[in-house]
Amino acid sequence: MFSDEQRDLRRAVRAFLEAASPESEVRRLMETPEGYDPRVWARLAGELDLVGLAVPAEFGGSGASFVEVAVVCEEMGRRLFCAPYFSTAVLAVAALLRSGDTAAQKAWLPGIAAGETRATVAFAEENGRWDAGGITAVATPAGVGWEITGSKHYVLDGHTADLLLVAARTATGISLFAVPGDAAGLTRASLLTLDQTRRLARVELAATPASLVGEEGTAWPVLEHVLDLAAVALAAEQAGGAQVALDMAVQYAKDRVQFGRPIGSFQAVKHRCADMLLEVESARSAAYYAAWCAAEDDDAELAKVAAVAKAYCSDAYTQVTADNIQVHGGIGFTWEHPAHLYFRRAKSDELLFGDPSAWRDRLASRVGL
Repeated sequence: MFSDEQRDLRRAVRAFLEAASPESEVRRLMETPEGYDPRVWARLAGELDLVGLAVPAEFGGSGASFVEVAVVCEEMGRRLFCAPYFSTAVLAVAALLRSGDTAAQKAWLPGIAAGETRATVAFAEENGRWDAGGITAVATPAGVGWEITGSKHYVLDGHTADLLLVAARTATGISLFAVPGDAAGLTRASLLTLDQTRRLARVELAATPASLVGEEGTAWPVLEHVLDLAAVALAAEQAGGAQVALDMAVQYAKDRVQFGRPIGSFQAVKHRCADMLLEVESARSAAYYAAWCAAEDDDAELAKVAAVAKAYCSDAYTQVTADNIQVHGGIGFTWEHPAHLYFRRAKSDELLFGDPSAWRDRLASRVGL
């Protein structure tokens, strides 16, 4: 499926992350206020040009397809990479490109591609909904611009973002607004969550100045498309993490000896590992096909396969990481062992952008059921 260039990209990213994101570094960053290393972020943008991967060349990016983005996300999922990559290079870039607002693209995309601007999309609110009905923040005209009042929750890397693309309601419907990270009336705080390798924030806006992105009242189709792309990128991450959990379980089953023989020789352990392999391969297939649809700009097909990928990969990742802990037995439950880090990421990802049941409902609606 992958071209030589895409395989080269995977090798380069994997080598970089193996050096930059070992388990010890992941654990260290989990304890820091920012949750990432600015020096590594600068290298990610400068040496590898990964932050602007999907940004068109005219705005300083590489102009790559979503398949390349999925490759990078899969490798980051393998290493539990701690950085605002998903929020910036996936969510924010997708929202700006889909908005069709050339002025906003010229204003923000070059800084994003250069790694100088960390960005995110502020969508969900305290109600936890990832649909149009869950957006209650209000934007009103104020002079030559706008002001937003409301709160946003579960904002990826919202505590450190230099730019927030905020979904809010106006008199004509849901609209998208650009809010600088230092805007007046904006307060944000990192949330204490199950998975501290990916930071979520609560954002409060009190008559916060904002600029409209795109046309007023037309943002919901944009945001829906961004959610689909987010689901695909997340599915790739989940497939990568699930593969590591499988590898971890298989290696332990070979090494751990009980009753004079490796535990991998016992039928129950063999069956569990075989089931894990099935889940990983199926998740990878779903993620890859969804990435291909995204790269082909096939919105009709993407709307369906993104829902399939999000629902299936979420379930698969959770199951495989839970099985990995079971294969390891007591040691798998300890803080010192990395198995729980992948399980925590899996449980967090399961709910991010909506749980599997919500995406199955979305799939049913999209196929006319």
